Amino acid sequence: MKRGRLPLTALRSFEAAARRLSFTLAAQDLFVSQAAISRQVRELEMLVGQPLFSRGHRSIALTEAGERLMAVVGPSFDAMDAALEALAAAQGPVALSVSSDPTFAACWLVPQLADFCARHPIIEVTIDADPRLVTFRRGEPELAVRFSESRDAWPGAEARLLHGEALTPLVPVGLATDGLTPAHLARQTLLHADNRTDWARWFAAAGDGGAGEAFSTPLDRGTVYADTSLALQAAGLGQGVALADRLLAADAIAQGKVASPFATSVPGGRYFLMARRFAQLSPAAEAFAAWIMQRFSPVT
Repeated sequence: MKRGRLPLTALRSFEAAARRLSFTLAAQDLFVSQAAISRQVRELEMLVGQPLFSRGHRSIALTEAGERLMAVVGPSFDAMDAALEALAAAQGPVALSVSSDPTFAACWLVPQLADFCARHPIIEVTIDADPRLVTFRRGEPELAVRFSESRDAWPGAEARLLHGEALTPLVPVGLATDGLTPAHLARQTLLHADNRTDWARWFAAAGDGGAGEAFSTPLDRGTVYADTSLALQAAGLGQGVALADRLLAADAIAQGKVASPFATSVPGGRYFLMARRFAQLSPAAEAFAAWIMQRFSPVT
């Protein structure tokens, strides 16, 4: 086949699907719809005259033909990516500004950012921890992570869901967690992030934990912090119990600052990755968007 007729878009879709073994995750990587990935793969299969994937109910796998093609296409894309990285590196570092909700920045982005920097050493990232509206005008960050109940909260911008909160108690490591019940928890100092209503929802969902105890919860007491990261910091210092998302608190849990003894959780808000237009991102912003979407992609 002549180079001018190579189906590069279809090959790119095939490579992403073969690498991730998922049309859904491939679509997230390439910022297109799952239907677009499926269509491109079907067109490539028609071109070669045989299936490249065996399709199950909730999974896909490469056929023998697909493995043969991926053995060539995968290294070829890797080589092109490496060549582009080398050329860009020769021109010096590339600046990228990302605006982030302060809680997300403190609890997840800062601990995880080293991974992105290791993968893209020529991109120098500036993190602007700011919850205010981003207009994505010239001179403003290209990407933003924002917290909201709905992806429609920002007219004039596009949003992709990163993570939905599941709020659960995070207790200081000095507090005995064996046999800890909601009634025991109600006697502790409760720390609040932004409001006092989340704890009320959690106690309603947890009930008495099967202990048969009647108890009241003094939700009108305890410090109210501006965001969850501050409440988590206070919990880590032994000042009370915070209500937070395990994923966003993963660093504090791993460091032994807080523990998560309850299975019960209640929904919180959702974090979205935002851009004016994802299809118009710079290469550096596109790399960051692909990285963060992959980090939050389900493993199945």
